[in-house]
Amino acid sequence: MALNLDLVGKEWEGGGRRWTSADAILYALGVGAGAEDPLTELPFTTENSHDVAQQVLPTFAVMIGGTGGSMPPLGDFHLAQVLHAEQSITLHGALPPEGSTVTRSRVAAFYDKGPNAIAVLESTVMDADSGKVLAESSTGTFIRGEGGFGGERGSAAPWERPEREPDHVVTYRTRPDQALLYRLSGDRNPLHSDPWLAGKAGFDRPILHGLCTFGFTGRALLHTACGSDPELFGTMSARFASPVFPGQELAVALWDDGETWRFQTTVAGRVVLDRGTFSRRTG
Repeated sequence: MALNLDLVGKEWEGGGRRWTSADAILYALGVGAGAEDPLTELPFTTENSHDVAQQVLPTFAVMIGGTGGSMPPLGDFHLAQVLHAEQSITLHGALPPEGSTVTRSRVAAFYDKGPNAIAVLESTVMDADSGKVLAESSTGTFIRGEGGFGGERGSAAPWERPEREPDHVVTYRTRPDQALLYRLSGDRNPLHSDPWLAGKAGFDRPILHGLCTFGFTGRALLHTACGSDPELFGTMSARFASPVFPGQELAVALWDDGETWRFQTTVAGRVVLDRGTFSRRTG
């Protein structure tokens, strides 16, 4: 068995990341901010516009956690076997335009999905100087061919697409070079840039990072559910349902359920980000 099952429950602290104002802006551009109208999201895409204070897109939280410090590999499987399965983030306030973090991480579980497996990594991201918690995240990683080890299958929280029409639909066109731009923020997985590895994984060409689609969707939630105020952005979670290719148009359907929102992102009617839930910060 290639999975390192002994990791379950163990914690590591370290890693983290130092970022600058320019890094936050590059991330915003990587998830489409300002692409359709360069004047509409200046707080996130510039640092020196008149009477505009720089702000940071909340989904940048997925980038500032680093790699989990000294955590050993989940196993010795090939990179082509790995796909991002699910992601959630919880913000404890607006992220600063620059800073540094340390991260406390643990492998919460390995789930046995028959022929395949899912590894769940939970992380707490803290300011390196003050120790203040900036964000928490949970990442599910789908690993092809590594199931069958007799573990639990795991369960998902109840979620149904509402029967009514969405309260809002936000559309964003991704760029043909979107993956090349997004990878500059730190996710250099060659699945999103190397045709050879994409072919090994069963794709005709490199696919868009799941977290890039997550970031586009997070922008729709920020502007629609939070009035563009990062201080109000709370918890966002979703499951990656199918791949997106750079250049395709994303349609984010949003349902306002009062205290929470549900969302689903599609490409030409095909679901790519599913089981989405979002809640605003109240504290």
